[in-house]
Amino acid sequence: MDYTTHYKSPLGGITLASDGEALVGLWFDGQKHFADALAEQHEECDDLPIFDETRRWLDIYFSGKAPDFTPRLGMKASGFRKRVWEIMLAIPFGQTMSYGDIARQITRERDVPTISAQAVGGAVGHNSISLIIPCHRVVGTGGSLTGYAGGIDRKLHLLQMEGVLQPNQKSCE
Repeated sequence: MDYTTHYKSPLGGITLASDGEALVGLWFDGQKHFADALAEQHEECDDLPIFDETRRWLDIYFSGKAPDFTPRLGMKASGFRKRVWEIMLAIPFGQTMSYGDIARQITRERDVPTISAQAVGGAVGHNSISLIIPCHRVVGTGGSLTGYAGGIDRKLHLLQMEGVLQPNQKSCE
C-alpha cells in the first residue's frame, strides 16, 4: 500500500508518496509525469515518520540551505533509470551537470560505445522524487536550461535559490 501527503512549498503544492518505509515519490502538483510511481491503490496519511523526515528536508531546502541528510528513498525504476537517478543524487547543492556528462559517465561505467544524452533526458524527465533527486540541476550543453517536469520557471527559481544562477540570469553559462 502506498500513502500520500501534501506539502506547501514557496513554489506551489507538493505531493509526497511513500510505501510506508521509504519515500517513493515527490512531485509538484500538476507536473509532467505526476504520480507515475504511485500505486493505484493508495491512501492519504500525514503521520508517517518518512513524511516527517521529508518535510524537515524540504523546510531546510526551501530556507536556502543544503540539507545534511537524505530521507530513505525507494526508487521505483529500471536499472538504467535508477543509475541516472543515483548520479543526479550525487550532484551537490549549488552545482549542475549536463545530460552529456551523465551519458559519458554511464558509458564509461558500462564500457559501451555510447549512450545518448536523449536517453539520459528521458530518465531525468521521469524522476519520481523531484528536488531530493535533483533533476533541476541537470542542464543542457553549455549550461542551457532545458526542460523540467515541474516547469522551467521552477527550475530557474531553484537554481537561483541554490546560487547557481543570479537573479534574471537565464542559463548557467
